[in-house]
Amino acid sequence: MAREGESLRELLGGWQPAVETAVPVVAFAAGWLAGGRSIPLGAGVAVLGGAGVAAWRIAAGRRPIGTVFSLLVVCVGALVALRTGRAEDFFAVRVLTNAASALAWAASILVRWPLLGVVVGTVLGQRRRWRADPDLLRAYQRASWVWVLQYVARLLVFVPLWWAGKVLWLAAAQTVLTWPLVAACLALSWWVLRRALPADHPGLRHPRALQAAESH
Repeated sequence: MAREGESLRELLGGWQPAVETAVPVVAFAAGWLAGGRSIPLGAGVAVLGGAGVAAWRIAAGRRPIGTVFSLLVVCVGALVALRTGRAEDFFAVRVLTNAASALAWAASILVRWPLLGVVVGTVLGQRRRWRADPDLLRAYQRASWVWVLQYVARLLVFVPLWWAGKVLWLAAAQTVLTWPLVAACLALSWWVLRRALPADHPGLRHPRALQAAESH
């Protein structure tokens, strides 16, 4: 597989980004509750929390695209809640992004471009070379289904809570189903990858096609 002792969690940056994603959610719930169910206060605190996380990410040298997108989700959620006057609508954007993610990951598997392979291949600097390895491609496809199930699991919890207007439960579910679920997803998808690859496969860092090219 990867270097000895290395895991998918280490390759993809661990679950720290998931923890950071929960900060604006907790901030919204805290502000909304402290202000006597004030949506403007909750939205303001959430945006400040999101901006703080974004500043932390930029200072740490994290990817700017992911940072901007995360802050945009918080801002859009705050605007939607302010517009509708429903605090639970702060979470509507997250419901939509999880639904879109589930569809995107599933579609990527069906068209033989599993997103887990795209992400890991990019991190490892392999571009498209991992797709030339049938064993690695198949392993990425199987492991990507774990990520599809992750998004579906969130939707099964988020949608009923959003429909019922359970703001605090939504905040709690968002927190519980963020970093703990991501950590479990990373561990399970890593296990699936390891099980799917033949025993003699050189690992994620060494697609067979790449090895063959280097031997000539």
